[in-house]
Amino acid sequence: MHIKKRLIVHVQGYDPRGLAQHYRRYRSELQKFAALYGVKTKITRPVADHSNSSISSWTTDAEASDGSWQTHTHYDFLRWEDLIKRNMEWPAWRTVISANAIYCRQLLDGTLLKFMKASWRFGAFYSYAQLVFAIEAVLSLIGAFVVERGLHFVGLSLFVSIPVAIVVFLILLGALFKLLDGRTYTLYLMSDQIFTWNYAHRRHPEWDERVEQFARHLVEVTKKSDADELIIVGHSSGSFLGLEILSRALEIDPELGHRGPKAMLLTIGANLPIVGFLPVSRAFRERLQKLAVEPSIDWVDCQSVTDVMNFYPFEPVTGHGIRVGKAQRNPRIMDVKFRDIIDPKNWNTFRRHPFRGHAQFFMANEQPNAYDFFMMMCGPVSLGDRATNPTAALTIAVGDAAARKQAWSELGLPPVEIAS
Repeated sequence: MHIKKRLIVHVQGYDPRGLAQHYRRYRSELQKFAALYGVKTKITRPVADHSNSSISSWTTDAEASDGSWQTHTHYDFLRWEDLIKRNMEWPAWRTVISANAIYCRQLLDGTLLKFMKASWRFGAFYSYAQLVFAIEAVLSLIGAFVVERGLHFVGLSLFVSIPVAIVVFLILLGALFKLLDGRTYTLYLMSDQIFTWNYAHRRHPEWDERVEQFARHLVEVTKKSDADELIIVGHSSGSFLGLEILSRALEIDPELGHRGPKAMLLTIGANLPIVGFLPVSRAFRERLQKLAVEPSIDWVDCQSVTDVMNFYPFEPVTGHGIRVGKAQRNPRIMDVKFRDIIDPKNWNTFRRHPFRGHAQFFMANEQPNAYDFFMMMCGPVSLGDRATNPTAALTIAVGDAAARKQAWSELGLPPVEIAS
């Protein structure tokens, strides 16, 4: 199918900056995309949905320089930043205690071992915040020990030196934690761990209500849309939230995928197991199983070995212990090689910044590649065709007229006619 109109429903990850940050980045990255491929683009400003302020939308028009294709994209951004900010309002001490208690519980019940077996890189990353805190605690303990020994040396009793050392330990730990947090992001990562745990245990009814609202929005927009393709995009924690929204929408309206635009789920930089591996998440795994065999939905999961914050390599269905045999049709996994996307001169800098690597999934490429977020959002090739034949999709973006004609033929489609 040649895509002329596309509907995007973007489910953000755990990012308190929300709409403002995402829209600014989308707009600036769209300009880089346009420059890379010689595409003409226009973008409108975001507008809040009249019936739900948690949804903001904008549109993008894109056109190839030779006029060989044109697309119009309506982009719905589902907002959680108010709920995320509320989660992050806890005092630092409460966040640290709660996150470490959750981590210890996951260590004891075997969840962390499952993380390591599924993707040792993610398992190591998940443990990063606790490791940083442990190092800070050890350094603070050494400082407190030195103080206690000094007080003991000048003749003070243990009844005085030990309480003083405890106070010094707490002061040093608090100071180190606060001083280094801007570089280590420890507090943010611990808050994310707490959110995921509480969400899986259904301790955030306001999140469940928002999922319900978004699912109903998805049902309504697909009834009205004349788009050729619908893509529900879930990045990072947005992967399991997007899956829940889509699954709930299918429960509300089982015909969702059978009428209107072709429905696709795109998970990028996904971390489904942080919910799915928890013993309490039976309902989530049941939804995952239904989506694995759902004939009306195509699901593409994009993973990269460079990104330590996604599960790689990981098969989202069988990796959760779900066995549906030959009935399984989802997801199709795309192995994204960031080394082929990033300019070689920037590669060493890129790989040293894990958060930058995690965000690359929805940023502009520095080199043309079959994986290109903005081509998925604004290009003429459907997501399903791109996943099935990435070489042909890339050729349509960068090849000459003859090569593009051949690429469209490989996708079983006639070439786009250039308007005279």
